[in-house]
Amino acid sequence: MSEQQQGQDFAAAHDDYALAPVPENARRGLFSMSAVMLGFTFFAASMWTGGTLGQGFKLWPDLFIIILGGNLILGVYGALLGYAAAKTNLSTHILARYAFGRLGSKLPSTMLAITQIGWFGVGVAMFAYPINKFLDVPNLPLIIGGGILMTYTVVIGFKAIEWLSAIAVPAILVLGCMSVYTAISDTEGGMETLLSLTPTETLTFAMGISLAVGSFISGATLTPDFVRYARTRKVGIWATIIGFTFGNSLMFIFGAVGSAATGMSDIAEVLAQQGLLGAGIALLVLNIWTTNDNALYASSLGLANITGFKRVHLVIVAGAVGTILADFLYNNFVSWLVFLSVSLPPIGGVIIGDFYLRCKTSYAKPDEHQFKEINWAAMIAWGLAIAVSFASPDTGLLSISPLNAIFTAMLAYVVLYRVMYAGEVSKEKVTAG
Repeated sequence: MSEQQQGQDFAAAHDDYALAPVPENARRGLFSMSAVMLGFTFFAASMWTGGTLGQGFKLWPDLFIIILGGNLILGVYGALLGYAAAKTNLSTHILARYAFGRLGSKLPSTMLAITQIGWFGVGVAMFAYPINKFLDVPNLPLIIGGGILMTYTVVIGFKAIEWLSAIAVPAILVLGCMSVYTAISDTEGGMETLLSLTPTETLTFAMGISLAVGSFISGATLTPDFVRYARTRKVGIWATIIGFTFGNSLMFIFGAVGSAATGMSDIAEVLAQQGLLGAGIALLVLNIWTTNDNALYASSLGLANITGFKRVHLVIVAGAVGTILADFLYNNFVSWLVFLSVSLPPIGGVIIGDFYLRCKTSYAKPDEHQFKEINWAAMIAWGLAIAVSFASPDTGLLSISPLNAIFTAMLAYVVLYRVMYAGEVSKEKVTAG
């Protein structure tokens, strides 16, 4: 067998059903899906957000209300997308074809792919910089080595992400609990003192919920890329809820308690001050590796929808770009990535509106469905939702801009579709009758 044929066989074997439904024999149960979703939501940035919130609210009850409220919103949003994925066994990008059209879906896929490649690069730098700071290892080999390792596990595919999550999730739980225990035991008066600490920053409840939701809602939009592997719809919903409501909440708590005890929001610095430098580096590596793998995996599915090329080849290209640009992205691109992230939640809103409100949770199989080339109702609704997100007030009940964007996208899409495609809607009603 030629090397070219071997390469083609490897690419086909590791394509992970990028453009097709996941077959029944490849689907996973609750334990496996929960491990993957926890690995996805165990995100270093969530710990830092928890640290920021810990400096703005009393730990009890204010902060716990913020954390629970924010992650319930994420859990519900993710579960709605997760149910659609578990029922159809399709990725975010193929679900987007139904809502945005065959050509239309390439634009949200491009935005999702660029954003995730960008966050992959930032994550590689986030992995390298603390190790460089604490152990004085040069940045360049850390960035190159980290990028190669993270890319390699994504080349293998969902199975490698599953294995890595099964190792990383328990380890992160243990290390996070060690940090919380150390924070309590090192504080004079223990938990009672931590609970009574006066916040050093002034944050409103609305700002706190907005921070909690905004920290991971762009990631939650990609829930279908992983939950499509769920064996049943119930598994998909529960794995998503476990990942966001439990997993992401824990990350906030780990960050908040460490911040309250040390006055620092950077979890690596918190653990170093607690005398847990080795544990801190291990936690950081595992934390970033699992989330970065999910980001790169999701970007490869988006690129597959755009180009039609094999997922494996696209992973290598995306991983190389993210790794080469890691230092630049970390120092110059975060604000642009945050801007791009504003555009992602409405994509999920449009998909939810199409799947639940327009199609009543019933999609034909991709090879049997006649896709629009561009669904202009979805495009306009997406643009309106982004505008609403930017126009959201800084304070008050309506200040949670990602939530405003999702609801606007859902409702505007359904209304616009009925107006713009009134003839089709009438035919659908006649057929249904």
